[in-house]
Amino acid sequence: MEQLYNFINGEYIPPSLNQYIDVFEPAIGKVYAQVADSNSDDVENAFRFAENAFSGWSELTVKERADILNRIADGIESRLDEFAYYESKDTGKPITQARTVDIPRAIANLRFFSEYVYSFDFESNLTDDISKNKVVRSPLGVVGCISPWNLPLYLFSWKIAPALIAGNTVLAKPSELTPYTAYKLGEICQDSGLPSGVLNIIHGQGSIAGDAMISHPKIKAVSFTGGTATGKLIAEKTASSFKKLSLEMGGKNPAIIFSDCNYDKMLEIVIRSSFSNQGQVCLCSSRILIEKSIYDKFKKDFISRVSGLIVGDPNDEETQFGAISSQAHYNKILDYIILGKQEGGEILLGGNAVKINGRCKDGYFIEPTIFQGLKNSCQTNQDEIFGPVVTLIPFDTEEDGIRIANNIKYGLSATIWTEDMVKAQRVAKGVDAGVIWVNCWLVRDLRTPFGGMKKSGLGREGGDEALRFFTEPKNICTLI
Repeated sequence: MEQLYNFINGEYIPPSLNQYIDVFEPAIGKVYAQVADSNSDDVENAFRFAENAFSGWSELTVKERADILNRIADGIESRLDEFAYYESKDTGKPITQARTVDIPRAIANLRFFSEYVYSFDFESNLTDDISKNKVVRSPLGVVGCISPWNLPLYLFSWKIAPALIAGNTVLAKPSELTPYTAYKLGEICQDSGLPSGVLNIIHGQGSIAGDAMISHPKIKAVSFTGGTATGKLIAEKTASSFKKLSLEMGGKNPAIIFSDCNYDKMLEIVIRSSFSNQGQVCLCSSRILIEKSIYDKFKKDFISRVSGLIVGDPNDEETQFGAISSQAHYNKILDYIILGKQEGGEILLGGNAVKINGRCKDGYFIEPTIFQGLKNSCQTNQDEIFGPVVTLIPFDTEEDGIRIANNIKYGLSATIWTEDMVKAQRVAKGVDAGVIWVNCWLVRDLRTPFGGMKKSGLGREGGDEALRFFTEPKNICTLI
């Protein structure tokens, strides 16, 4: 049984108590490795090395740091198929998705910040009649990055890339459920010439290793992606320390479909926005709002198309819909399906566990599931299920659609489907969400702010937003 160690000061180091957590391959329901179950001693050890490495790393030129990040990207790219295999094995997602989306996006994150950093103003000057003001942005020091299990390397790199390029050193904790690509990233860092101690990868439970990171008095900032309940706990525990926080949390995202949309394009993309990664993407469309005049047509066509999705072994190139990423989450989703029926919902498609023949006979598979007849106020429509469960909700007017879309505690994203661009902009202005797509989904210009409103988040990521978060401004004023 392979044991996955922490990556500290450029070396693989076993956890201080030599304790480990089982890592399951969700497609087969069996343990395939064990990952370090780190504690506060491991975090403190990593912090000391990160603190020692900070001065040397922060004093490098932007180009020197960018060159190293590009070499890390090159290293991942040279092993793309290998990393896609690891990512699929850890998460249960189809290997085709890992190969074409997840790992390429991780590479793109590193390359983007390596280039974008040159357009960021680390120094700027402001002059008035009596003074000259020089504004200097400096790295914070040692920062913490905590990433989730659904898009492991994709979101891990999305956090560490801006932190590193800005000159910080990093303690990063991937999810203990899906640790393998972050573990293997250490090899890439060694080969790329990243100085020891600059990036330290700490594995373990959020309640122990994660808590030690957010509670550490000298870690200057925490960037977190995950559930709203955990984000709230991080905010509460760090309130008295005044750490900088970036919290990207849950969503219950509406797709608002008007009768004047490009119907065929809409149908194709809404299927993808509903069920990509088995619905385990914070940006997935889980509440589908359809104008009443096309409700019956949409329902019929949507059911027909979704029923054709191929559920199967993630290693199969034909598979479109893989396994749920953990047994606990699999059970949670099935419980919500039961709740949906108890709340009066009618299952139009799915609603059951799936048994796959062969090596995946014990895996965690659930059918794509479509409900209708549920009030927007019910728990099924209000809670983030984070799985392959969507609800169909008819609406009458534009105002009605906006009202239903906003009647939720979350505000992460929304999609709007109409060929009337004036209406699209009007609806977009009225919907409370941090990211809104018009006639598309998951199109990302990495320069733009990313994050949510209400209980979906605190702060923004991407472009200038990320580089501002990982730096501190200082104003130096001189009289003329």
